[in-house]
Amino acid sequence: MLDSLAPLTAGPWIYAAISASILLDVFLPVLPSGVLVVTAATAAAAATVTAVPAAVPAAVSSAVPAAVSSAASSAASVPSVPALLLCAATASVLGDLGAYRIARRGGLDRVLARSRRLRTAQERLGSALARGGGALVVLARFVPAGRSVVSLAAGATGRPVQHFLPWSALAGVAWATYSVGLGYAGGQWLGATWLGAAASVLALFLAGTLAGYVIRRPAPAPTPAS
Repeated sequence: MLDSLAPLTAGPWIYAAISASILLDVFLPVLPSGVLVVTAATAAAAATVTAVPAAVPAAVSSAVPAAVSSAASSAASVPSVPALLLCAATASVLGDLGAYRIARRGGLDRVLARSRRLRTAQERLGSALARGGGALVVLARFVPAGRSVVSLAAGATGRPVQHFLPWSALAGVAWATYSVGLGYAGGQWLGATWLGAAASVLALFLAGTLAGYVIRRPAPAPTPAS
């Protein structure tokens, strides 16, 4: 069942590809970093090698070592779940921090001057962080392009890094855990195939849609004092 995913995930290069994609998609949100993470995690679900029974018929005993060796080789070629978690979370935080630093140094002044949408997002983020609403950073990590707006706007508004970085770290860990968990669960449920990966990617996009709805939902009006 792993054959259809193995060519895309076999070998250590997958970790470099995932890290680079996550690092850069804060600047280029069209990069499929989430799809890569989910696909690799789906393949990782095939890493369990079935142990050889203690007693096997003599007629098949000679075939068992070859089968186990082949299974072990396939399992060794799939990604490691802990390594995927570490790569995804670390690259997410580093990418956020890079975008934050660029914006903090004035690298977005011209962009902000031309983009009303980004200016509005910048103002909303600044007030949300000032109120302690750092949960916005976590939610935005699941929204397509939300991570970009939050990281760049946090730097452009001059928010202290000690206010932004802990929430960015929490967002990176939450997103990585959810994405890897989805892919692994899809692989266990539907098999380490394109069907399992597609179902997990769909669940990832649904989570992004829900997070986007929560972010865009207007805040409740304050209750007038009696």
